[in-house]
Amino acid sequence: MKISARARYGLRILLDLAANSRDFPRSIKDIAQSQQISVKFISQLVIPLRQAGYIRSIRGSQGGLQMSRRPELITLLNIIETMEGPIRVLDCVSCAKVCPRQDNCRASSIWSGLNACIRDYLQKITLKDILEEKRTGDTAAKSTPPQT
Repeated sequence: MKISARARYGLRILLDLAANSRDFPRSIKDIAQSQQISVKFISQLVIPLRQAGYIRSIRGSQGGLQMSRRPELITLLNIIETMEGPIRVLDCVSCAKVCPRQDNCRASSIWSGLNACIRDYLQKITLKDILEEKRTGDTAAKSTPPQT
């Protein structure tokens, strides 16, 4: 599984907005400059973020983008799946029709378990956690899987 630029940049956009647009909307141009992402690409990425209800557009000369949901209510899993679709380590994990050996596959439970672990891990990390990590450095400790 590889996290795409769309998901990584979607996260950066949301982090930028959560950190900088509490009182006033933030322009796409300002986000582009601070995050070093092209205005054109950001314009494409904000569409699914807005459709998911994470941000809202405000029109006018002082308009721009603002968070429409609190950062503690948005998880990393939400963001990645909004930008990329359902997370799956293999296609057969989410769609048995993809693999004709699904019924006889001894590894199927391993792939399903791995997929569940990844989803659980990403579900535990909120946008607020990531913002606070920058200030305190503790998100990694809270969300690190246990060592065996």
